[in-house]
Amino acid sequence: MVTAVRYRTAMALDKDDWIRAALFALAEGGVAGVAVERLAAGLGATKGSFYWHFRDRSDLVGQALTAWESDATDRIIAELGDVEDPVERLRLVMAEAMEDEDSGPIDVELLSAARDPQVAEVVARVQAKRLAFLERCFSDLGFPPAESRHRGRLAYSAYLGWFDLVRTRPGARPSNRERAAYQRSVVGVLTSNLPR
Repeated sequence: MVTAVRYRTAMALDKDDWIRAALFALAEGGVAGVAVERLAAGLGATKGSFYWHFRDRSDLVGQALTAWESDATDRIIAELGDVEDPVERLRLVMAEAMEDEDSGPIDVELLSAARDPQVAEVVARVQAKRLAFLERCFSDLGFPPAESRHRGRLAYSAYLGWFDLVRTRPGARPSNRERAAYQRSVVGVLTSNLPR
């Protein structure tokens, strides 16, 4: 997957190319998978290019995790947080999250890599933000706090479960139509029995 940015080698690589490659490496092999030499080879770059942008490997891992948190969580929450209708907000967040075929698998793999303290801290923060956002959707629908929390966890589990299934069954990749039907079903089930 590191080759996903190889097309940039005709031009000068920038920091974002290294960060993207590091995210894929994190997803494939945890923190141990982020080897500067291997990333450089995959990018068609030199180690000098790496040191132009980063102090060391830990700096790269930290910046990659920060970029993931910012793009795959903070940006989405900021874009959708003001949607007034909670059902529409939930539908939009599920669609946005599940249609990102790069971040979804990275999310699932980063959860597995959370044994590393540097990854664990960011994963815990990301999960807390996501669960709070989902819980707010259900709270805004009138569910009591405990039920909002449960439904938020179910929504998050449905998202992670989708990408875990896709990851473990690469030959049986679902179509866009199947993914949209799954999203509708998840939102329909989770918003059923609305409080009166």
